[in-house]
Amino acid sequence: MATTFEIKKIKEADNFGIFAFEPLAKGYGDTLGNSLRRVLLTSIPGAALVQAKINGIKHRFSALEGLEEDTIQLVLNLKQVHIGYDGTKPITVKLEKSGPGPVVAGDIEAPASIKIANPGLVLANLATKGDRLKMEMVVEAGSGWVATDERQIDKLGVIPLDASFSPVTRVNYHIESTRVGRQTDFERLILEITTNGTVKPGETLKQAGQILVSLFSQVVEPKKIAKAKEKTIEVSSEVLKLTVEEVDLPTRIANALRKGGFGTVEDLVKANPADLAKVKNLGEKSIKIVAQALSKRKVVLKES
Repeated sequence: MATTFEIKKIKEADNFGIFAFEPLAKGYGDTLGNSLRRVLLTSIPGAALVQAKINGIKHRFSALEGLEEDTIQLVLNLKQVHIGYDGTKPITVKLEKSGPGPVVAGDIEAPASIKIANPGLVLANLATKGDRLKMEMVVEAGSGWVATDERQIDKLGVIPLDASFSPVTRVNYHIESTRVGRQTDFERLILEITTNGTVKPGETLKQAGQILVSLFSQVVEPKKIAKAKEKTIEVSSEVLKLTVEEVDLPTRIANALRKGGFGTVEDLVKANPADLAKVKNLGEKSIKIVAQALSKRKVVLKES
């Protein structure tokens, strides 16, 4: 069976491209199209804002005077900033803007290695001339989607952000019939790729192909994977000093713990399960919620 085919660029802009693959043997349009689509949507590396520190804000439920949006809306807007970054290490960017008027993504002060593809995105609005928004944010490279639950941040006042690293926002494909000489049972794959503008579609297509090649090379020439040694995680002093309110516990549970004499993470770590069970209005279900909240900070309660 012939495996040679051409890839024709029908159209390509900064954030949208159409590519044709032909000729393909019957049935291989779906095989190739579906594989490329999955890799393009999940595995292409990119960059995103992963945390923010806003002057005057201690947590996402705080309010900043002079800012028309609440902190939650500001955080949601930060997640929409499309960032291109070729580096591998986290890098800090800053934003400082005085009112009145809108604060946009283009106001972010970033080094030459950072590209903001949607500088006109409105992040917030300042009401008067005396109002000011000042932030520090961290950009990281990665792939896929990382939720805030998977990110451990010990510093007070730092707000973690859900991060969508993938520069590919949409992939569609369809199959057409084509012919080679007198043979009419061949297929043409039409692949449409939409990106966030930080990288051209043709480059993401090449990266997807490289990922698939490395994946299938393991089928042809299997290599043994070395087992990683488990590392012991030590709880930092900053985490131990966090209050029960700062580990995102429901208000009812946090109040019950504080009344029972458990005001910090350190108090909880030192406590026996029997002591926690004696706290008024704190049942077995509530203790599980406490354990889950602490586990996000890599803290484990004593076992009964």
